[in-house]
Amino acid sequence: MRLDRSTMAHLTQNPADKERFICVYPIYINSKKTLAEGRRIPAEKAVENPSCAEIRDVLTAAGLNVYVENKMHPREWNRDVQFRGRVRVQVKQEDGSFCVDKFTSRREVMFYVAEMIPKLKTRTQKSGGGDTSSQQSEGGKKSKKKKK
Repeated sequence: MRLDRSTMAHLTQNPADKERFICVYPIYINSKKTLAEGRRIPAEKAVENPSCAEIRDVLTAAGLNVYVENKMHPREWNRDVQFRGRVRVQVKQEDGSFCVDKFTSRREVMFYVAEMIPKLKTRTQKSGGGDTSSQQSEGGKKSKKKKK
């Protein structure tokens, strides 16, 4: 059976067109997710709850052409704004050559993002003060007694 152009997923073969950019959802590199829930890299190399903004910042700093879309991954059950978004990344130029030589596949892009997100300033500053407030809120729940 021969497919004509009208039934193909991509009507263009040009790798520089925006619909040909690769997709990176935060769920792909989230260490809190299982493989069945959509994670695509090993949990040891993944990041805890990455955001689209962090992925965008890392890839822009690496010199790649990126843009963010307001989309959800089908397996993401949480509809919060924090988990919303999809980053489209241009890996190949119009002539078929790679934009940045170290990124030759989707996996290399995902591994790089997962490696660089913990080094972001927003991540290194947050880690110090967030733990104490969560412990205090849990303490209040334990002291409640049953109503008669």
